Amino acid sequence: MNKKELKKIQMSESIFVGVLLAFSGGLMDAYTYVFRGGVFANAQTGNLILLGINVFDGSFHNALKYLFPVLSFTCGVLLAQVFRLTFQKSGRFHWRHLSLFLEIVLLTAVSLMSTDNNLPANCMVSFACGIQVQSFQKIRGNHLATTMCIGNLRTATDLLANAVHEKNAHLFRRSCLYYGVIVVFSVGAVCGNALVRAFGQYAILASPILLLVAFGVMCIEAKEDNLENHKEKF
Repeated sequence: MNKKELKKIQMSESIFVGVLLAFSGGLMDAYTYVFRGGVFANAQTGNLILLGINVFDGSFHNALKYLFPVLSFTCGVLLAQVFRLTFQKSGRFHWRHLSLFLEIVLLTAVSLMSTDNNLPANCMVSFACGIQVQSFQKIRGNHLATTMCIGNLRTATDLLANAVHEKNAHLFRRSCLYYGVIVVFSVGAVCGNALVRAFGQYAILASPILLLVAFGVMCIEAKEDNLENHKEKF
């Protein structure tokens, strides 16, 4: 990949930012499941299964703790899409900056909420996850999710099979990228569990710290692009 092609890849699609987001994604799932009552922040399939089980058992009150995070995740996806449609061509700022900033605010607020407020806390984390999965869909041009693994696992295995069959090194490297993101997500979940044991409700603060780093890196790139565009005018 030459320098011109590298320039086309936005920092929001870089491996570095992708690693930060995937690690944070795994951490958020572990945090809500371990500390906030066995609810998934990202894995909405799991929440829907638990929702159905509780409804079937007649535990409607308990079912709500799975229903509302699913709805919140959906609203997060919707809001991120509104950000994209509204600000993508405005030129004032990058809409993904707004998505990350909102995530950081939400997750920081969750760290201040006790276990008496698990339902709104889980909804806020799921809302943030919905924003993230919609706002960051690619790494180096590859469609990747940083908040879940099933799609990544399918694509990685598909690429690996084709790489072996065709003896194609490029496909193999792409497969490794997908598997790598899965590993990072899993490590984030392990670290999330360890942080919960050590810091309790404040463990989630690790996620906004990671997202703040990603935000800073993306802002630096935006500033450099603005400087280059200014030079081109003169």
